[in-house]
Amino acid sequence: MKICQVCAVDFTLYHFILPLMRAERAAGHEIVGVCSDGPWMEKISAEGLRTVAVPIARNLNPIQHWASYRRLVRLFREERFDMVHVHTPIAALLGRVAARRAGVGKIVYTAHGFYFHERMAFWKRALFIALEKWGGRHTDVLFTQAEEDAASARRLGLCRGGVIEAIGNGVDPARFAPAAGDDESRRSLRAELQTPEDAPVIMMTGRMVAEKGYPELFAAMRGQDAILWAAGEHLASDHAATVSAASLPDNVRLLGHRQDIPDLLRAADIFTLPSHREGMPRSIIEAMMTGLPVIATNIRGSREEVVAGETGLLVPVADALALGDAIRNLAGDPERRKTMGAAGRLRALELYDEAKVIARQMERLALN
Repeated sequence: MKICQVCAVDFTLYHFILPLMRAERAAGHEIVGVCSDGPWMEKISAEGLRTVAVPIARNLNPIQHWASYRRLVRLFREERFDMVHVHTPIAALLGRVAARRAGVGKIVYTAHGFYFHERMAFWKRALFIALEKWGGRHTDVLFTQAEEDAASARRLGLCRGGVIEAIGNGVDPARFAPAAGDDESRRSLRAELQTPEDAPVIMMTGRMVAEKGYPELFAAMRGQDAILWAAGEHLASDHAATVSAASLPDNVRLLGHRQDIPDLLRAADIFTLPSHREGMPRSIIEAMMTGLPVIATNIRGSREEVVAGETGLLVPVADALALGDAIRNLAGDPERRKTMGAAGRLRALELYDEAKVIARQMERLALN
């Protein structure tokens, strides 16, 4: 088959969709990745996978979206794809409508987390549900990562084809293996980041935007006998509110974009993701695979991954006091951290092995 994978930005294509593209190519299919141009496109092309740059804005500008839609229709007609598989909210909506207009035989949508959520204003939630319903009229197969999203999709009728399934999310267990007994990398990273070897380290990975919960996390770190490592940056395409780095506590280290996330996790003691909304966050799975206990907010996706009291702790959204108490609780209890981390590793191996997640998609789409 000739398959097109579509998303908004190259960062997403490289970091989240590339493993599926590799598997499809290995099964003998012709794969083309489509997204806005950027530096990660070269890395994908270096693997021998073809990419096509189509600007797809991450905003609500109808003029830009109309231009993207027309380019997608033209591309789909010229390439004669057998299947178009779309990802990320705006690219998914434009891509599905364009694929149907171009006569593509099979249209697949992976919802990495619906944009609407329970904390959204009613009118806004209703608007985004209506857009998903419109997109669903042009969808043959709908994959979600979270079971909660699959249940919502069935209840709301978000797939014309009627095939709705939660496929989960996954990472490579070998890449995110726990630290070895005497880990030199742990010591060198702590020295590089001005962190004492015996200090409890809290790790946070995520785009540097407010909706990831950074403001509450920074507030929660004040007075803690622990160090925070925050790895992430604000993407040029982000329209979410940025995070102010002014007046940070002395125990916070802003690391920016890092290529050594597995090593950082192995050098840390606790992982936290206090987001306001998520789909099925991969960063939590990475931490669980590495054997870290997780402190997360009680939101869709995160509460499916973290078993409260067993693999980590769940706290209310935007509650700096509760977050601070949870951090203090685990930072001061090494044995509980160890027990929770081990339980999280076992859960991740059972449910979130990347190979299993990809195999489920390949099987459901009859691509093997």
